[in-house]
This record gives sequence, C-alpha cells and structure tokens, in this order.
Amino acid sequence: MKPKIGKSGAEPAVGVIGGSGIYDMEGVEELQEVEIDTPYGPPSDVIRVGRLGGLRVAFLPRHGRGHRILPTEVNSRANICALKSLGVRWILSLSAVGSLKEEIVPGRDIVIPDQLIDRTRHRPSTFFGDGVVAHVAFADPFCGRLSNMLADASSAQKLNTHRGGTYVVMEGPQFSTKAESNLHRSWGASVIGMTALPEAKLAREAEICYAICALPTDYDCWREGHDAVTADMVVQTLLKNAGNAKKIARSVILALAKHPGESCPCHSALSNAIVTAPDLIPKKTRARLAFLLDKYFQPAGRQKPKKGK
Repeated sequence: MKPKIGKSGAEPAVGVIGGSGIYDMEGVEELQEVEIDTPYGPPSDVIRVGRLGGLRVAFLPRHGRGHRILPTEVNSRANICALKSLGVRWILSLSAVGSLKEEIVPGRDIVIPDQLIDRTRHRPSTFFGDGVVAHVAFADPFCGRLSNMLADASSAQKLNTHRGGTYVVMEGPQFSTKAESNLHRSWGASVIGMTALPEAKLAREAEICYAICALPTDYDCWREGHDAVTADMVVQTLLKNAGNAKKIARSVILALAKHPGESCPCHSALSNAIVTAPDLIPKKTRARLAFLLDKYFQPAGRQKPKKGK
C-alpha cells in the first residue's frame, strides 16, 4: 500500500521536476512512493520521496513515467500543490529546450535562464480566482539564489554554462515553424521549450523558490544546414545530458542541505499580493486555497463570527 499524504510537517524539502529516472541519483536514501490527491486532481505521477545529505527530496516526472502527458496536459497546479504539501521550499526543474543561439551548442551546453516569454494559450496559470484575487510580482521569474547555485554546480562540473538568458515557452506539442523560430531569435531569446510555464508562475504563488537547468537538445529549426528537429533527436540528446543534469541537481541539493532553514523573498511572495478581504472569500475557495492562505489568514472554517450574527 502506497502512503497517502496530505499536509506535511514543517520539515523543509527540495523538489526535482524532470524525467522519469531523476530519482536514481547517487546517494539518495529511504526512497518511497507517495500518492497525493489535491484540489486540482492528481499530479503527473506518484512522487518519490527520499533523502540526500539529510535533506528530504521529492522527485516528480513532469510527463509521467513513460512520457505519457503532453506539455499542454501537464496538471501543473496539481504538481505544485502536491510538492507544497510535502514541505517543498525549492524546486529544481530539469528541462529539454531548443537553442536559439549559435553559441549555445546542443548536447554540450547548459543554460540557466533568468527570464521568460509566455507564448502558451491553453494552460491554467494561477491558483487564484473563484472569488479571491492575488497579484504576485513576477518581474524576475526565477529565484536568483537558486539559479546561481545551479550555474555554480554546472561550472564546477567543467560544463559550458550560460548564466542568464530568456526562455520562450511555446504551447506545442508541435515544434516551431521557421518563421516563429526566427521571430524568437529576433527578440534575443536564448532557448525555447514547452514546460517552464505555468510551473514558474505557480511556484511563485506557492512561495517556492524555482529555477531551471535547461538542457539544449537541438537548434530548433532556424539554423541552415541543421537537421529539422525531431522527437527522436530530442530524446537521444536528452539521454546524453541526463547524467550531467543529475550531477548538477545532486550538487545543489547537497548545498541546500547545509542550510535548510534559510529564507528567501520567494518564500513570502504572497505577503503583499492578496487583495481580496478575507471575509469576502467564498468558503469553497477558502478551503481549496488553505495550503496558501492559512499562513496569512485564520485557517478555513475558524473565522471569528461577525457581531450580531
């Protein structure tokens, strides 16, 4: 019987979102499978929870084991909600991308982006609504400290590392047209992928530090003389990069394990974002968002009765 977990204790944890085999990195102990149901439905798959360097780590395959879920179909709200319920304070996202710059070489380089352009169209991108409004700051979509840790870990592996750069998030599942690819290049973007959003937006709303280790697998379709990108090309190059991605993630997790209690502005992103008065939030919405709002308001169902009632 796989354990079912709702809210966890206060013990901090790091989440790793990526491919199906990310959990088998060196040194992971006490690995168990955890099933979680959320107000948004189930996450992409069971979450494997273990320890590395004494720190709890939650591993989640974004597309499910066997890569069964389209980018548009990924239930990011359930994924982020489930990780939050496990006490996750940091998320490392390992993401396959296409390169939009000659100097970013597929199969060799690592990119740690610091900006996003959202070209998605069909994805729920907020936990809020249904009677409650919040506007989180998103000028810098990735956690600066966590991004620096990823870049330092990549450089320490002697990998050709690009610090910073803009990640264009497209809807997919089709790859770009040449016109789109050249348009994105004209914007000065570095890489293109299908998964950074709405993950990054939801992680910010959930007050979780979030950063991406982007693994270029191809030159999209803009580069003359470069074979048109295919799914097989992406998978084969990603498999070659998987070892490097695990080493980078492992190094960052071990660094976080040394100071698990350290705080970051990401951990209080909602402090000035919620604009709806607590007593005006519908009960069903308040209960659904308890995992976010209990920190700032009285727990759902425990509000003091109004005078005269």
